[in-house]
Amino acid sequence: MTVLDHGGLMDRVYRRQRHFYDATRKYYLLGRDPMIAGLKPPPGAAVLEIGCGTGRNLVQAARQYPQSHFFGIDISQEMLESAGRAVVRAGLQRRVRLALADAECFDPQRVFGRSDFDRIFISYAVSMIPSWQAVMAQAFTHLAPAGELHVVDFGNQRGLPAWFRHGLRTWLRWYHVTPRADLPAVAGRIAAAGGGACAHSRLYRDFASLVVVTRAA
Repeated sequence: MTVLDHGGLMDRVYRRQRHFYDATRKYYLLGRDPMIAGLKPPPGAAVLEIGCGTGRNLVQAARQYPQSHFFGIDISQEMLESAGRAVVRAGLQRRVRLALADAECFDPQRVFGRSDFDRIFISYAVSMIPSWQAVMAQAFTHLAPAGELHVVDFGNQRGLPAWFRHGLRTWLRWYHVTPRADLPAVAGRIAAAGGGACAHSRLYRDFASLVVVTRAA
């Protein structure tokens, strides 16, 4: 699937859903707030969200870390329109910038006029990105020294009943969502290849996985 194809698909999926996305996703996109709480960027830090969607996470993070500057990219113009409105409603236009971009070939210098970020986070987006491993590897290269990449997404649900796992995955396929069972392993390989470190947490009986990849100082 080409970049244009995937962007068009996301626009079609979310053209209507974006209007009630946040109201429904709060019940099963678990781990987003613990991920934001763990960012802890230093004062004056630059923080990027890949796949910022409706802007919910960016607004939450910008409120929690008022001394940092935030950036968000998404491949869906429909979602970016919702994100832009959320940023304006929150009065955060001076600290949050948004752009339409594909994460795999994202050039931060061209898009935002900067080469790296102190924190990068991806919330429930790797399960929707076909080239997610390449996106994570590329994101690691955009980290400043001692920077951190935080990723939260669906886990294996091994601690939950089989009927629940089957029902969840069937439902997710309707929305072109594929949980990445090897997310922790991929994060570990990216960290090792770049001389960094990786930490992995299983959340809510393995409903979700949270990985943090740290670049060397």
